[in-house]
Amino acid sequence: MVIALRVEVPIVCFRQSHAREYVETYPVPPPATVYGMLLSLVGEVNRYKHCGSRLAIALASQPQKSTIIRTYHRYKKRNLDNPSNIRPDYQELLTGVNLVVLVDKGSDNAYPSLVERLWQALNTPTSVNRFGGLSLGESHDLVNSVTLMLSLSGESYQWLLQDEQGFLRLPYWVDHVGSSGTRWLRYALEEASISSLTISAWTEIQSS
Repeated sequence: MVIALRVEVPIVCFRQSHAREYVETYPVPPPATVYGMLLSLVGEVNRYKHCGSRLAIALASQPQKSTIIRTYHRYKKRNLDNPSNIRPDYQELLTGVNLVVLVDKGSDNAYPSLVERLWQALNTPTSVNRFGGLSLGESHDLVNSVTLMLSLSGESYQWLLQDEQGFLRLPYWVDHVGSSGTRWLRYALEEASISSLTISAWTEIQSS
């Protein structure tokens, strides 16, 4: 069982894991980030609930990249008002992010599955009990819209494909306590139609 979604975000930063003073962005959201957004959409707070679900992610258009200066708080002094805790840093932003997200039930054993809950949430929004704004990444990177795609035939997109030689190393599961439990895969972005997608387009969400 597969559901296809169009996700539009006006402005966002998919912060690279190694970024420090200069906050770089990935060109596409990591699977772990998309999975978190989908859980928020259906009002699920247990991120283990739908492990086994599979995601395929594509750019429907090329977002524009820009760089801004932001004020960051890094608490090095116990006195939170100490000026040394505040410093300006550069941050990359993507504008006009337009994604195609396919969600497959995979080995998701929950009932209802994530696919079923997404279908219900988008067709009957009043059935969902959730809180907060829907974001993709940081809390201020709010999603503009999530819509069902009823047809993908004939369309070509930039798909995130698993590739051991790929230039993107992205997390599909994030350890929020430490880093040892974070799971990574290598990807490349390649143009493809939905009919030509292979197994490499799918990432299974697993904690280990």
